[in-house]
Amino acid sequence: MRVKIFTYLLLAASVIAGYAQNKITVEQATDGTFSPRSVRSLNWMNDGQYYSALSDNKIIKYSVRTGDEVETIADGDALDLKIASYSFSDDESLVLIMTDRTSIYRRSYTAVFYLYDRNSKSVLKLSDGRQSYATLSPDNSKVAFTRDNNLFYLDLSSGDEVAVTNDGKFNFIINGSTDWVYEEELSLTQAFAWSPDSKRLAYYRMDESGVREYNLQLWKDGANYPEDYRYKYPKAGEKNSIVEIYTYELSNGKKVKADIGSETDVYIPRIYWTKNGELLAIQRLNRLQNQLDILHVDAKDGSSKVVLTDKSDTFIDFTFCDDLTYLENEKQFIFSSERSGFKHFYLYNMDGSLVNQITRGNYEARSLVGLDQKKKVLYYSSTEDSPLELHLYSVSFAGKGKKKLTNDSGRHFTNMSDDCSYYMDYHSSAAKPLSVSLYQTKGNQVVKVMEDNSKLEANVNAYGFAEKEFFQVTNDNGDQLNGFFLKPEDFDENQEYPLLIFQYSGPGSQNVSNSWGGGHFVWHQYLAQNGYIVAVIDTRGTGYRGEAFKKVTYKQLGKYETEDLISAANTLGSYPYIDKNRMGIWGWSYGGYMSSLCILKGNDVFKTAIAIAPVTTWRYYDTIYTERYLQRPQDNPGGYDDNSPNTHADKLKGNFLLVHGTGDDNVHFQNSVALQEELLNAGKQFDSFYYPDKTHGLGGRRGHLYQMMTKFIMEKL
Repeated sequence: MRVKIFTYLLLAASVIAGYAQNKITVEQATDGTFSPRSVRSLNWMNDGQYYSALSDNKIIKYSVRTGDEVETIADGDALDLKIASYSFSDDESLVLIMTDRTSIYRRSYTAVFYLYDRNSKSVLKLSDGRQSYATLSPDNSKVAFTRDNNLFYLDLSSGDEVAVTNDGKFNFIINGSTDWVYEEELSLTQAFAWSPDSKRLAYYRMDESGVREYNLQLWKDGANYPEDYRYKYPKAGEKNSIVEIYTYELSNGKKVKADIGSETDVYIPRIYWTKNGELLAIQRLNRLQNQLDILHVDAKDGSSKVVLTDKSDTFIDFTFCDDLTYLENEKQFIFSSERSGFKHFYLYNMDGSLVNQITRGNYEARSLVGLDQKKKVLYYSSTEDSPLELHLYSVSFAGKGKKKLTNDSGRHFTNMSDDCSYYMDYHSSAAKPLSVSLYQTKGNQVVKVMEDNSKLEANVNAYGFAEKEFFQVTNDNGDQLNGFFLKPEDFDENQEYPLLIFQYSGPGSQNVSNSWGGGHFVWHQYLAQNGYIVAVIDTRGTGYRGEAFKKVTYKQLGKYETEDLISAANTLGSYPYIDKNRMGIWGWSYGGYMSSLCILKGNDVFKTAIAIAPVTTWRYYDTIYTERYLQRPQDNPGGYDDNSPNTHADKLKGNFLLVHGTGDDNVHFQNSVALQEELLNAGKQFDSFYYPDKTHGLGGRRGHLYQMMTKFIMEKL
């Protein structure tokens, strides 16, 4: 006979019997007790023999071979500066120092910049007020930056500050930086670039006057009236900013508008200078994001030519294939595409003619790590061994002589020096926390272990962390879904345990991998210690398994992911050690969207669900992300409504906790309000909690959130 394990019995038993190891607390989910140490802020220096890093407000130069300090490049305390970050000029004689950084949204910021001359030891404040994205020209003579939606540069020899643009205005015209949706969905904030000869600046001009405003009410400081914060946020099917690209010639102030075509309802996700200071490359995506064009633009007159077009029957995953690189020979470029069914790298001539495919096979060449242009070798990370792992490989530009450079199972992320002579290997596996090792590329030899996290490893052993137990489950379509369990330490397969599923499930994402930790890992370990089995599952639509698996959800977000999670739960619920009457699911953002759908459409499967900051109708989300996967609402209304939790609110049977931050500029609080209204209209009982003024990540309130979720799970599951 199987015995049901209830939480209060487990807790009582643990008190009576006692355990040799320490017990995880909810507070430790956020206090950093189990956070791995790493090697951060590392900047390779030009000769490949040294790197620099920020330590104790000092920029220190280190020997690659020994790891010893060689020089204090700049001492922030002596300069009376609190250094937030820094960058070097091309010849490393100047250091551009950022201080007093203040975030705007996820990636955008303002700051105060200083220029430090390593030879004269002098410090120059860049400009009055606050600036963004300060960047030295390649010849060290000027610094460009944005301020108040305009683009400027400072001439270091004369001290003159020159306004490249003057028509910038908040919520109307942006020069040299981007609007909210470009920042969030295309990871683009700095929207200007120096030509390689320092004679020109290329920049974006964004007209967002036609974009509708969204307003957030901010409940600050106990004021009698809330602050009304308004910003431009284009929702699915609405107008976007109109983008123009200009080049500016410094010698005469001449501006030239690039010809990017007559259609203005497009995206310009990137601009690049080629190695020719008169030739600008522009990438152009159509509104539905299924065609990407590379244009070459003559900076002298703005004329353009399409040299390469990449098309898809579904969508171009631009931020995944963001690898366009022009070679020093001025004759070729490298481009990545999923056209073969998996992401791979291709070598092209400047006229767009294909030279050859560099990588190939039924696996993903995930990222471009380094290019040794003298030896014509490309370094890249790949899933060739397994979708659950990442390894470093090298291959010639001709696609020959492929070598695997990392051997230990798990995931390897690489930071390679510019000359490709050394690399940092950031490695972890399900069984071993992060380690950071320095390798010499020649001979692939370990030079030094920079961090092994041995103290963390001893700590997690002392606290009895559960190991990831990987599994595959077959969905109703016959696809194998990857997952892993965290089980109680005293797990007994003859007893029944409640199950909590965690997932994200969004397009191209991955939560199940042979790596250490993961989202909410410590909290999940706490639950496992208190008698729950936690399962993490990746559905169809997630990444690392090729284009077909990822893009099957096109035009139907939520449909197949929900089917997979319900199917997986039914299978897991048939296991003798899982209580099928006590299965729950939770998630955040896209994962909250999925947990909402699962408690509604899977109301006979899931007893309990928690949704944090969920999308509840894609009609409320932004143009770029949503239309990439669903097209516009006017093109595909069923894709928006058929799998909206709001549509299925009347199906709620189980326990449901809905959580959101009222200051969420990304997935608006409006989503939870709409779902709550539909639940109320259907006469449903549920729990809800809202964090005043908190954004999408609920920063500063995670501790409270984990306490609340713990109480809810233990009472309702």
